[in-house]
Amino acid sequence: MLRHLKTLLLILLSLIFLLVVGVYVSLNLSLPKLSGEVPTSQISAKTSIGRDRLGTAVIHAENRQDAAFALGFAHGQDRFFQMDLLRRNSAGELAELFGKPAVKLDESRRFHQLRARAEQIYRRLPTAQQQLLQRYADGVNRAIAEQSLPSFEYLLTRAKRQPWRPADSLLVIYSMYLDLQGNTLKRDLTLEHIERRFGTGMRAFITQTSNYQAALDDSLFPSDPPAIPKVSASLSPSQKQSMASTLAVTIEEPVEVGSNNWAVTGKMTRTGSAMLSDDMHLSFAVPIIWYRAQLNYPDGDGRAVQVTGVSLPGAPAIVVGSNGKLAWGFTNAYIDTADWVALDKDEPLEVVHEIIKLPKGEQDYPLTLSRFGPVRRLGEQAYALAWVAHQEYAVNMELMALEQIDNVPEAMAKASGFGIPVQNLMLADDKGHAAWQLAGAVPARTNTSDIALPGEEIVWDKWQERDEALPSLQDPMSDRLWSANARVMSTQEAERYGDGGYALGARSAQIRDRLQEQELFDESDFYRIQLDNQARFYRPWQAYLLESLMREPKRFAKDIVQLRDWQECACAESVGFTLVKAFRSQVLDSAFAPVEAELNSAQLSLSVLKRYLEPAIWQLLKQQPADWLPQDVADWDELVIASYVSARDELLNEYSEDGELSALNWGRVNTLTIQHPFSRQFPLLSRWLDMPKVAGFGDTFMPAVQRKSFGASQRFIVQPGYEERAIMALPGGQSGHPLSKYYRAGFGEYARGAATPLLPGEIEARLTLMPSQEQD
Repeated sequence: MLRHLKTLLLILLSLIFLLVVGVYVSLNLSLPKLSGEVPTSQISAKTSIGRDRLGTAVIHAENRQDAAFALGFAHGQDRFFQMDLLRRNSAGELAELFGKPAVKLDESRRFHQLRARAEQIYRRLPTAQQQLLQRYADGVNRAIAEQSLPSFEYLLTRAKRQPWRPADSLLVIYSMYLDLQGNTLKRDLTLEHIERRFGTGMRAFITQTSNYQAALDDSLFPSDPPAIPKVSASLSPSQKQSMASTLAVTIEEPVEVGSNNWAVTGKMTRTGSAMLSDDMHLSFAVPIIWYRAQLNYPDGDGRAVQVTGVSLPGAPAIVVGSNGKLAWGFTNAYIDTADWVALDKDEPLEVVHEIIKLPKGEQDYPLTLSRFGPVRRLGEQAYALAWVAHQEYAVNMELMALEQIDNVPEAMAKASGFGIPVQNLMLADDKGHAAWQLAGAVPARTNTSDIALPGEEIVWDKWQERDEALPSLQDPMSDRLWSANARVMSTQEAERYGDGGYALGARSAQIRDRLQEQELFDESDFYRIQLDNQARFYRPWQAYLLESLMREPKRFAKDIVQLRDWQECACAESVGFTLVKAFRSQVLDSAFAPVEAELNSAQLSLSVLKRYLEPAIWQLLKQQPADWLPQDVADWDELVIASYVSARDELLNEYSEDGELSALNWGRVNTLTIQHPFSRQFPLLSRWLDMPKVAGFGDTFMPAVQRKSFGASQRFIVQPGYEERAIMALPGGQSGHPLSKYYRAGFGEYARGAATPLLPGEIEARLTLMPSQEQD
């Protein structure tokens, strides 16, 4: 019997060994070819793709269309599965890969019918842009054809790779719309429900202007607080009863999708060139969203073009970068780009059926449409969505013009034509000019609103008038420019363009203040600001919490020690910062629990408005209205202490085995965790697929933005003309293949805060694309 068991065990181990060998061999066979030659009939001249130690795709071509083919080829080699997810995400086609768990997400995307819109827009693009997208798609598909086996993601899902089509690149841009403006849609619908349920006073109270304002012209909106509304009078008996469990209500922390950028003119650098900093804040995954690239090709007049930066796999453009004379970067502008329309009961509606494919079978999704846009119901009221992303001018490839522009004024003139989610475009050139410019798809309507409008007030039939200049500022008297998702433009301009979910402004103010501390800057100075994690915003919260706990010094003796030693920074070793941040969040949750409970009943949440609540919560803490208190809480002092204890104990339960506060250092609680989509579902794969975990630092209310899987998706600093000194750090590697040497290349430098160079290093692999008469 024992001999049989040993035999069975030996057979089992042999099978496991063969399986491991098979998987390893398959993975190796799916590695892309990075050296040698590839013949193709789809280019006009010899084209090369080099790779340096980071895997940067260095492309040399004889024209821009061949460069687009080569960039598509490189993207297809290194990132095709990521590209596939991006197009499927915006098109609502993820369930075809992942089955029923993805159906709800697909339905939320099908609501916008973005695949049909992308295909319609592609047919209307200028011929040159159509050809460029086609060449890019040809390059992607040629790379896929060269692979012996598909990447492991397709082997695991048993899905077939679908060819890349030119309109798919527009779907990738639409994915950015969903990321950057998705909360704007939720924000307005949430405010509409708050107004209907609690009244105008509650909406005004929640959205009141904070003291954190940092517009470039120093203009201020009045910040006089409105009266605190009565909350209990708006609640039903059952909702009043639920207030007794206020500490159980959690308002999810919003993902602060946005960015920082700033610039100084040449008067503030030793070289006379202006200098630009840009770090875009997005969710992290493996592979990281951006892809290092340098394009080298002659323009139409034969002049050499060299543009270096990051591209978005799925599109043929350098999104952020420098061409040696002009550099550019973006932050999300958060102007109002959407309106919900309150439909009359007799409004004509149409139901169409979107078919969602599954690995086996399909599912029907009935979608209601109106003349204004797709329709959603809240109770008995129907609302239609009019959103700039639904307009024919929403996406195009005009952004690529920046590659060949050599000065700030010309770049500013082009910006109003960019078909991208509206952005704060920051520009710097080698002549010393610097500028901020609103850029992207802006609706022509001027009657912006935080709540739903009646149909007769909706005008969505044209682009922002080309002869009406978008807000901008070039070479200010201060020689400094900044944006960080808060209001950048003047109060007068802000009335015209509205609020689509501005950041609180604490980050902008801290960047502005840092820039005002010096008269001369270099790249290392800008990098220090990018990594600035001083917790200025949290100073009053730390003082308030410390004062509250000092009323019971024996009970909170250990807590008080940590709070006094908090170092006033979101530092990896700070326990006090962890406690202060958790306390603030819990106090917000506790105080606004009645409003959140009502919103939850309509599948809405204050989460998209949580950044607005800062002035309102301080007003509540100072005035302490009794009708906002839960029934079982005697006063606000008790609520404050209960909120702190709840937040602290929740942290201890999660992070401390012995109940000691020392386990709550911010580096551990905010550990940088960048995962592959598959390891989230199968944790055993984490060791092979994820980036190494790193002690975290930073927060959303300071220049150094970081959460566990969110933060600066790139760190870019450059003086045009001095690119050899420029910085480009990314929190992940270039390749999406786990066996590639470029899978994690560069991550360690990012994690250490090292200044990774922008320009490619020595080329260590080169693939040559050779024109051929034979059809691919």
